[in-house]
Amino acid sequence: MARFDLIDKEWAIIAPLLPVDGREPKRRDDRTVLNGIFYILRTGAPWRGLPGRYGPPTTVYNRYVRWGERGIWSEIFEALASEHEDTLVFIDSSIVKAHHAAAGSKKGNRQRVLDAHAAAGQVRFTPL
Repeated sequence: MARFDLIDKEWAIIAPLLPVDGREPKRRDDRTVLNGIFYILRTGAPWRGLPGRYGPPTTVYNRYVRWGERGIWSEIFEALASEHEDTLVFIDSSIVKAHHAAAGSKKGNRQRVLDAHAAAGQVRFTPL
């Protein structure tokens, strides 16, 4: 088991939500494929860079796309979110640095620039 693979508690919540396909040949283990999908999403690696322990990149990619089209990801998110009481808290830690020359002209704009910075620094919550 890799460091960030699904733990048994998470798998117990997710497993019943996954589709059961009766296709032949026997398809690759869903848990392994999910771990591969999460690996790609977490690392930002290209699909072809998927480690072999997660299976063929094409299989993992196809399952990711098909489950998205069928709404499986929304169901998984809702199920996992319902298990935690802090699910409505979002933290935005993004920051944008600009060159000091981007603050405006040197004459007369100081207060306007300070006001703009103060407005941009306000805490914002995403409405649900």
